Amino acid sequence: MVCERSADLVKPYESGLFCRVVIFIVFISINFGVCECEGISPEKCLIWGLGLNPDRVLPVRYFYIQAVNSKGETLTLSPGKDTFKVKISSLDKKEHIRIHVPPPLDREDGSFLVRYRLYGTALKGLKIDVLHNDAPVAMSPYIMQGPVYHEYCDCPEPDASAWHSVMQCPAEEPQILADFKSFPSVDLQYIRQEVPQRFSNRGGLIHYAIIDNQLYRRTLGKYTDFKMFSDEMLLSLTRKVRVPDVEFFINVGDWPMETRRSDAVPVLSWCGSTDTRDIVLPTYEVTHSTLEAMRGVTNDLLSVQGNTGPPWVNKTSQAFFRGRDSREERLQLVSLSKKNPELLDAGITGWFFFRDREKHVGKAPLVGFFDFFKYKYQVNVDGTVAAYRFPYLMLGSSLVLKQDSQYYEHFYSYLEAGTHYIPVKRNLSDLLEKIKWAKENDAQAQEMARVGQAAARELLQPSRLYCYYYRVLHMYSERQTGQPAQHADMELVPQPDDHTAACTCGRKSHKEEANTKDEL
Repeated sequence: MVCERSADLVKPYESGLFCRVVIFIVFISINFGVCECEGISPEKCLIWGLGLNPDRVLPVRYFYIQAVNSKGETLTLSPGKDTFKVKISSLDKKEHIRIHVPPPLDREDGSFLVRYRLYGTALKGLKIDVLHNDAPVAMSPYIMQGPVYHEYCDCPEPDASAWHSVMQCPAEEPQILADFKSFPSVDLQYIRQEVPQRFSNRGGLIHYAIIDNQLYRRTLGKYTDFKMFSDEMLLSLTRKVRVPDVEFFINVGDWPMETRRSDAVPVLSWCGSTDTRDIVLPTYEVTHSTLEAMRGVTNDLLSVQGNTGPPWVNKTSQAFFRGRDSREERLQLVSLSKKNPELLDAGITGWFFFRDREKHVGKAPLVGFFDFFKYKYQVNVDGTVAAYRFPYLMLGSSLVLKQDSQYYEHFYSYLEAGTHYIPVKRNLSDLLEKIKWAKENDAQAQEMARVGQAAARELLQPSRLYCYYYRVLHMYSERQTGQPAQHADMELVPQPDDHTAACTCGRKSHKEEANTKDEL
């Protein structure tokens, strides 16, 4: 920045102090934003979310804080990342439970996301204190009467409708309804023969049965290691709610399998396409990151919400891409980037599929995912199938330019091109044109990014993943004919049984409820 002196300012500010003050003010405004509040009013702030209810068991519980000023106005800019402090403790002073409570995530829009993970069951309950400058916020402290179960406590809710209500699951999921249109009934005897015969040599297929809420499986195919991801999600679900007896197949490979339009068989997959009839589940990427949030992974559906980069006005006005060479259009991005560096910064960080072209195209250094959001525009291009980064990009504060694709994930049907993201032709022929539009229509681009982010925050809550899994299995169970069975070549997939899973379950089991009804 250059600060030029005018004739009128030379004498009073000859020391250069004025220049330094101006530079300092600009620096502060760029890096810290402008506070729109007249002071936070702790009692007027709002607190809500699933993490305030003891019956909503998740790997990481969460709730929200909305900052409100003394005039009762909802803040739309960050009041500062250290505005609120949260303390969570057991109601029983003699109960020593490890509770991981990181600082609230500042979502840069006046709201904060609070996360916590329990490493034991709080039998008496929990006390949640939310403070602003040592003053209680909203209705703090919040008392959660026990028991408050932790993630690895095997204590399913026997009443699925009650669980569905407590988890605030949506009444219906359009993608599930669309997927099951091809399967008004599921003949178990038929698919036990047909699915292995047709698909067992196509990579990785897992034959599952859930009987009396116990998980059994057998593996089919050469590449079945990814069963660990389907195992962990199914086990987590059955620890939380009683699942109806059901028998099904999950494809743990990349590509959806069922291409028949008639006589199709139901196969559950992590990715769908317009050319196939697979029943789509949330990807292993989002379920695994949800299960391991605040422990084994750093990028998850919650953490990304507090790491969305600088405010829009301070983001770099370029489109950005980093990724593997898993689709040729990604290489095209690099070529476009070299010719149009003012519009696009793209690079390939890992080579596997097109190694013969690495020397010509070059290899870019890795960039941390959260640093992607230093740029205003994110380019989402398919990999082998749908790019599993897409949900995380949508949760950021950048505008997503999404390649048109035949592939989709479980939540895509809720999103509208031109409203939540900018669509780009599959061959990328209009990408530069779309980037130019975004640069020339900055306010509209920012608003589209905001609308897309808001939709993603609603659709991609961790609780919704459990709701979606349960609804798929429930709808499947309603349509199956024949009796689900544990077959001789199936093995039990046990729940964790080490000290981390220790808990005392206060809920009645399904068998106990049945016995009680019989006695009555």
